[in-house]
Amino acid sequence: DASSIKLTTIAPALGVAGDNTPDYLEYDTKGRGITTTMFANTGLAYLLGIVGGGFYGLREGLQNTPSNRFRVKLNSVLNHCSRHGSRVGNMMGVLSIGYSLFEGAADHFEIDQYTGPVQPVGPALAAFATGATYKIQAGPRVAGLAGAIGLGCVGVTYTAYSVLGIPYGQKGWLFF
Repeated sequence: DASSIKLTTIAPALGVAGDNTPDYLEYDTKGRGITTTMFANTGLAYLLGIVGGGFYGLREGLQNTPSNRFRVKLNSVLNHCSRHGSRVGNMMGVLSIGYSLFEGAADHFEIDQYTGPVQPVGPALAAFATGATYKIQAGPRVAGLAGAIGLGCVGVTYTAYSVLGIPYGQKGWLFF
């Protein structure tokens, strides 16, 4: 007899609420999670890298064409666009993944609470660690230089945002 079954006892499986209280969505006060941020950053960085590298490849292909025939020029342009676009896109995607992971680790371990009033320590450490990790195979001197370049990018962005009066990290993409 099915009339004796109470739907409220198996309510979570059927989506039937046993009480009249509202269901609340989980809300993270820190914003998007590390995975969501990483995917968004990587996709945008890869797209920008492919477009930028493609335009550079277009210029190189037009300059370095061995012939004035249209088919040879087209082939040269396509070869250069695909070579430079894919290289720059892949490089920027990998750097974006590294940066997102390092920044997520800095947020997870709450590095900012140890630094006092100095603000973007997490992004600055993430940028330095990303550059150093990316170029670690070239040796410690090159890795340090790459980390310093990443740190400089965050510093320039932070300074520009401070001068313009824009809250740092408001844009939600990498360290912007």
